[in-house]
Amino acid sequence: MRKLTQLLVVAAALVATPAFAEMKIAVLNYQMALLESDAAKRYSVDAEKKFGPQLTKLQGLESEAKRIQDRLGKDGDKMQQAERERLELEFKQKARDFQFLSKELNESKASADRDMLKQLKPKLDKAVEEVIKKGDFDLVLERGAVVDVKPQYDITRQVIERMNQLR
Repeated sequence: MRKLTQLLVVAAALVATPAFAEMKIAVLNYQMALLESDAAKRYSVDAEKKFGPQLTKLQGLESEAKRIQDRLGKDGDKMQQAERERLELEFKQKARDFQFLSKELNESKASADRDMLKQLKPKLDKAVEEVIKKGDFDLVLERGAVVDVKPQYDITRQVIERMNQLR
């Protein structure tokens, strides 16, 4: 709420300034510019290939655990105690394996995402800087801080295109 109030005060001050009428203002969706770039799309495909087998294994564990749980729920009271205990133990083991592999996958994916971001951020910053300089904008606002904007004031596509041109 405080941030919104500050933004409104800054916007009101800008509107009250006579130079405001001459200012060139643009809006940028920084996250979209990053995620819609060719490099990010390539990373997404590569990550899917890299982490796909682990995800498939997780899904298999989940379905096996669900199958055991369903069987215990449906036939548990009809089973002999030894069989029920074996299934309960198997279920617990599948749940532990699922938790371990899930945590491992999440950590690996987060690390890969951080590496990708570290690699792409300078490129994105350079593209943003070049588009701002070329358009001679006086003020660029993050899209999330703006309620509505006409398409002609949104420079996100220009930034994506410029980023895709950079090598």
